[in-house]
Amino acid sequence: MPTLINDVDLPVVTTDLSLSEAERREQLHRLAHDHWIAKGELGYVITSHDDCASMLRDRRWFSALSLIAGMQNYESEEWSSRPQRQSILSTEGEDHQRIRRIVSPAFTPKSADRLRPFMRAVVNELLDPICEAGHSEFVADVCEPYPIPIICELLGAPREDWELFSRLAVDIFRVFNGNLAEDAPAIIAAGDEMDAYMLNLIAERRSEPRDDLLSDLISAEEEGDRLSTDELLSMANAILLAGTDTTRNQLACAVALFAQHPEQFELLRSDKNLASQAVEEVMRYLGAVRGTGRYASEEIVYRDFIFPRGTLIFPSFVAANHDAEKFHEPLVFDITREGTVPHLTFGSGIHYCLGAFLARAELQEAFSVIANRLPNLKLDGEITWKPLQNGIWGPEHLPIGFDRGH
Repeated sequence: MPTLINDVDLPVVTTDLSLSEAERREQLHRLAHDHWIAKGELGYVITSHDDCASMLRDRRWFSALSLIAGMQNYESEEWSSRPQRQSILSTEGEDHQRIRRIVSPAFTPKSADRLRPFMRAVVNELLDPICEAGHSEFVADVCEPYPIPIICELLGAPREDWELFSRLAVDIFRVFNGNLAEDAPAIIAAGDEMDAYMLNLIAERRSEPRDDLLSDLISAEEEGDRLSTDELLSMANAILLAGTDTTRNQLACAVALFAQHPEQFELLRSDKNLASQAVEEVMRYLGAVRGTGRYASEEIVYRDFIFPRGTLIFPSFVAANHDAEKFHEPLVFDITREGTVPHLTFGSGIHYCLGAFLARAELQEAFSVIANRLPNLKLDGEITWKPLQNGIWGPEHLPIGFDRGH
């Protein structure tokens, strides 16, 4: 007979803020060795690769993105009265399948590849001033500004609006920082400003289509099944949300790793064909998205345990990506690692990252340029990491040094 999960004696895992990122990673690795599930602060942490993937692919587990305010016991009329749009990040069932079916043709490897020359140009432009200096606070100098021009180019927004997009992105991303009581007004104001901007851009593209993603999405809207204006706005916000802070943090994680593992950086410098493998290994070893949240849309029986409706689970990508059953020597960073098991940093199942091809292209191009232009990369001070409870995570400050003039 299945057992109610609430009645099971499970180990407890908490966010210990005194732990370093490496200690936290090792803690979850050890936990996953003996337990596939543990009690967390708000629900149940899933630690094994197989179980994370299986539960993410089970469509009865719904995205918990819409529950963020409730999980923080935050209530306000201003927050609850915001437009409730059908976002691809949080919709489920037929609604989600419909939106994804319409927009998927716009997120192909080919659509990402057409931006690769632009990505290289952006990285080189950002590196030019720091290469003369031989040192950098890499988060501020490169990681923060890097993805915004690419997202603007993708959507068809002009260069003069890069700074606006960057400012709005910073405020909208506060939704993941666990502090709505303080951040909600800034999040709401940024969302309203983003809506107004995108409505104007949508109107322009309807009258004058271009070779950009927004025109592609509008074209999809006009062929049979359509995206409404609200859905187009929601997609634009999702693209900004999913395509900016993730790339910023993942690139910072990568450069931090390479500075700490010079032998791996030299491998990349000597063979740029390793860029693709290096991206996958960085995302496995030190992913900027450390997990996700789901809730049971109905009573679910899994592994002979009963999960009542509303139960929260938190698949841990950190634990899953360091599962010794799936990865040989998982605590070793090795960009030549080979294997058929994918990391879970892009998720799995119906909510698998729609922009995965774009993210991979951004990181591959950045890795190749950085490897070429920052020889003898090393840390030039202590890395300051963002709080572990941040939904999208990485270095806050990353001081590096390297040989000048490249």
